[in-house]
Amino acid sequence: MKQFIKDNKKNPFFWSFLVLIIAILFAMPILSKDAGNSGDEDPFQIPQGKNVVNYFKTNGVDTTCLTFKNLKYYGSSPDIIAEYWNQTFNIENISNSRHIINALYGWITILFAGLIAYMIGGWRAAVFTVLLFFFSPRFLGHSFNNTKDSPFAAGMMAGVYFITLFIKQFPKIKIYTVIFLIVSIAFSISVRVGGIILYAYFGLFGIIYLITDYYQSKVQKIKNSKKLNSFGFINKFFKLFIFGASIAIISYFLGLLLWPYALQAPIKNPLEAFKEMSKFSIAIRQLFEGSLLWSDQLPWYYTPKYIFMTIPFGIIVGFLMFITLIWKDKKNYLYYFIIFFTCFFPVFWVIYSKAHVYHGWRHTLFAYPTMVAAAGLGFNLAIEWITKKIDGKSQIWNNYKILVINIVSIVVIILLSWNPIRHIIQNHPYEYVYFSKLTGGINNAYGNYEMDYYYHSTREASEWVIANAKKTDSATSEKIKVTTWHQPSVQYFFRNDTTNFQMRFSRWYERGNSDWDYGIFTITGMMPEEIKNENFPPKNTVFQIKVDGKPICLVLKRETKEDYIGYQQKNKKEFFSAIQHFKNAIEIDSYNISTNINLIESYFNVGYLDSAKFYIDKVLKYVPKYETANYMLAFYFNTINQPDSALRTLKIVRENNTKFSAGYHFAYQIYMQQKDLKNAEKIMLLLMKADQLDEQGINQLISIYKAQGLDERSAYKKFYKKYISVLEKAGKKERAKSYQDALKKMK
Repeated sequence: MKQFIKDNKKNPFFWSFLVLIIAILFAMPILSKDAGNSGDEDPFQIPQGKNVVNYFKTNGVDTTCLTFKNLKYYGSSPDIIAEYWNQTFNIENISNSRHIINALYGWITILFAGLIAYMIGGWRAAVFTVLLFFFSPRFLGHSFNNTKDSPFAAGMMAGVYFITLFIKQFPKIKIYTVIFLIVSIAFSISVRVGGIILYAYFGLFGIIYLITDYYQSKVQKIKNSKKLNSFGFINKFFKLFIFGASIAIISYFLGLLLWPYALQAPIKNPLEAFKEMSKFSIAIRQLFEGSLLWSDQLPWYYTPKYIFMTIPFGIIVGFLMFITLIWKDKKNYLYYFIIFFTCFFPVFWVIYSKAHVYHGWRHTLFAYPTMVAAAGLGFNLAIEWITKKIDGKSQIWNNYKILVINIVSIVVIILLSWNPIRHIIQNHPYEYVYFSKLTGGINNAYGNYEMDYYYHSTREASEWVIANAKKTDSATSEKIKVTTWHQPSVQYFFRNDTTNFQMRFSRWYERGNSDWDYGIFTITGMMPEEIKNENFPPKNTVFQIKVDGKPICLVLKRETKEDYIGYQQKNKKEFFSAIQHFKNAIEIDSYNISTNINLIESYFNVGYLDSAKFYIDKVLKYVPKYETANYMLAFYFNTINQPDSALRTLKIVRENNTKFSAGYHFAYQIYMQQKDLKNAEKIMLLLMKADQLDEQGINQLISIYKAQGLDERSAYKKFYKKYISVLEKAGKKERAKSYQDALKKMK
């Protein structure tokens, strides 16, 4: 270490790096204290952390962690470490503690990105990398509270760094390199089983190293007119293999120590987890390119487009310089390949394998650190190229020139990062809600792409309600009722105020159907037409959380409960009374969708079709793609004996929401009334492809096949064959196999 300091003490960029990385070490945990809970923390990660700690404390007697949702397939080491810390020190505000620890994972990621840039390009490249990284709002925001993707990125970045260092030192590897490489891989696996990709990285880069080393030796021998001895190659190959195998075995089993499910069967269960995670698919509706799409139907370019739209312009410029100028630095070809491959391959694999992704590019967050390192190296290579171009004869001139170029380069990076810097300062703690100015920023993205998809803003909204809420005139209990559609991210912040507040659940488009006094709603899941409408947000909005002037979360104060009373009357089938209450509510809030929908239903039930149509048109003018309103329009057309118009409208419903199963069933009924068995079957097969086939749909298909002349046994056989084909094409082989087995039993 003394020699290291001695070698670098006259390098201003070494000291700059040291000052920057230490400053960031303090800054990130401090910034994280303002963050809200992520959408995964309270419903999933915090409880599972407690479950796993209980598993170890009871010596495996408490096995809740093995059955809690699907989380047995995750290592969850960050949650376990945080839970142990909180229990050991009896910390009440566990959220705050978790976020500080998570920020440290973010810092580790930045540290190793800077170190890998130093290893290849020197301290100047390291400083550029750290600056660009800290000025990356999306990553910074995720480092506050994303305790799945941020720690995984830290482990992966550390792993890539130590693999690169291992190859650089080979065949004389330092013992600390081996130890830290083992720890990095083990930690990555303990977060996600996908950490085993580091083994593939090690093998691939090791083989490339051996091949390039062999050919370089061959060229050198030819130059010296000496015969090439292949013994050295074989020796290196076996040494690399033995090191690799040893590192793999030790790190693998070390990575399972905090993973109860893996400990049950150390080979079988991690393999099962890897398979499950590869095909794991939970469909979440995402706002992308101005439309709400299900995450299992997003276009192939979803991830790369999101990355391009949300990384700072400085990263793009630096990365372009990197791929343009690396060819001039032949001695570092292998290391440049490692940098490029580790940032490119994960994104390529997501596209190639049709992996199920959502929430922007957080699932490929671990690919970003080497992208930033590449950008830092790109700026460094550009400076080296410029320096050579304007080389002078005078040493004084050269020293002056280098000083000026270095200062200018820092200024250029800061200027290129000015927009993300401004965003971080003005919109903290919502850094991750960032869109590059290059693509129009928040103004262009608002209503077209997801904003606060991880519900960070519900903390500030909750704290505002606690500080400002008063009982409404229509309050029906001693407690103030607060409703939201994502309870876990809100409930935590009311944990010490349960004597004054009572939590309720309500979706945005059903908010008139329940009893509440204040509502907390992020704009996530709202129709894009609504949030871009001039009448949004509703006039009973009493507090807004904004990013660059655009609301991402609203606090509503209930002005009337006429809509709720009307809903109760409707459920009692007292429709005329319900209609009056709904109309009273609409006079106060004309654009409350749930009230209008309930009014339409009530008019249908009393046979007032023209009145129903009036309000259907009103809703569709406000939210043209809202599937429920379009469904009601189809119902209206069918009721007035215009089935073709009803079917055309139901097609619009399916286009706007492929998983709105009621639209398929309604179309089926119309086709069956027309005795159109062919189109009735086609609709049910579309329902099948949308993965929404339920018991009702199965019975409807069987009815179609019977109407085609098949007996019940043959009808079921035909259904099985159709379903198996759809499942196989969708890659759901295990489900397909279960139906294949059922089909075999029928033969």
